[in-house]
Amino acid sequence: MTRERAAGEPDDHQDIREAVRRLCDGYPGTYWREKDAVDAYPSEFVAELTQAGLLAALIPEEFGGSGLPLSAGCAILEEIQRSGGNGGACHAQMYTMGTILRHGTDEQKQTYLPAIASGDLRLQAFGVTEPTSGTDTTALRTTARRDGDRYIVNGQKVWTSRAEHSDLMLLLARTTPKEETQKKTEGLSVFLIDMREVAGKGLTIRPLPAMVNHAATEVFFDDMAIPASSLIGEEGKGFRYILSGMNAERILIAAECIGDARFFIDRATDYANERSVFNRAIGENQGIQFPIALAYAHTQAAALMVADAAHRYEAGEQPGAQANMAKMLAADASWEAAEMCIQTHGGFGFAREYDIERKWRETRLYRTAPISTNLILAFLAEHVLGLPRSY
Repeated sequence: MTRERAAGEPDDHQDIREAVRRLCDGYPGTYWREKDAVDAYPSEFVAELTQAGLLAALIPEEFGGSGLPLSAGCAILEEIQRSGGNGGACHAQMYTMGTILRHGTDEQKQTYLPAIASGDLRLQAFGVTEPTSGTDTTALRTTARRDGDRYIVNGQKVWTSRAEHSDLMLLLARTTPKEETQKKTEGLSVFLIDMREVAGKGLTIRPLPAMVNHAATEVFFDDMAIPASSLIGEEGKGFRYILSGMNAERILIAAECIGDARFFIDRATDYANERSVFNRAIGENQGIQFPIALAYAHTQAAALMVADAAHRYEAGEQPGAQANMAKMLAADASWEAAEMCIQTHGGFGFAREYDIERKWRETRLYRTAPISTNLILAFLAEHVLGLPRSY
């Protein structure tokens, strides 16, 4: 059942939201269930998003994109999630843009951005996390050693989603040994890798089956040679460069969580109005009403935090605290709404045809990734509240 937007729900970028909703109407629950059942990549959906210009929303017009602000990207991803889709298939192309746009060379931008905007190239892989370091990014072991006009890369990444469906990868590697730096955040560099050039030549990608269909992989680098021109910005300054990308990542994923929460609230509200037990709609019971209303209130509050973080990012700030709070609060709101929705549906919440259990699995991810709640709390305690470092 389609319903008018409730009071207080988003009124920004309405043209974009409507365009996304129309596109998503062509990809109902059956489409996503079929992909989920066999861990298949939603190629048709991603292709249509690209053709509609939606994945190029944040690329400047001079490079073939729309030149829209981050809040427009938030609106796109939120609506995909609210429709019952999975923006995780393509969201990396949005949050990797910041690093390239802010720190890439003119040649890198001219070479890659128009092709990304047109869909001739995909930038969907973000190689940061490693098996031994996890979210301790400064402890990563992947190295890139300068050798004349090239770098030689060795190491391993894990949970690198969409590497099999991407042409380009944004890679973070250590170019100076940690023991030779004054600060542990120094000596890390960012590279834009053309995976088409190195596939089978030092680059190996292995699928990593998981609870959700995010095309997760492990990536191995064995003496992989890349041109020196792959370096983004200044060597050794990569950690600072990816911070802006990480802030964008957190904000965009927070918007996805808001979309998930609204999906669950919409479905629960509709079901509570339609489902009759003991000769009355179950929505007449406050035991059903109150959890839905509480999830809605928490979602609205989290959405305000997401909007604040996005506006700060658009203003050129490095809103680390706001981006992290937005991600945490939105992920908590979406999980609360998911739990409420599956409980409202009772046994039918576990039936695949209702799409609740699929979305329940998908939204759970964001309380853990791309950064866990505990690390967000530790960040706020130390950097915002001035408490002693806990790790």
